[in-house]
Amino acid sequence: MSRTDLSARLSAIVEELVANGVPLVQARDEFERQFLMAALRRHGGSLGRAAEALGIHRNTLRNKVTSLKVSPH
Repeated sequence: MSRTDLSARLSAIVEELVANGVPLVQARDEFERQFLMAALRRHGGSLGRAAEALGIHRNTLRNKVTSLKVSPH
């Protein structure tokens, strides 16, 4: 997906969230939760492989999974 396509798709979602009064912290946490869940699904629940694909350390992913209450499976 090109940067322009991504920007346009996210822009529409952001506009809807702002119009509905969703606070930044809630929007950010939900985006991150969904993003991590998708990465974990793609990598069969493997924290190590998902972390590598996301470009973050496995411990960072584990901490985020815990704080955002994401199930790795």
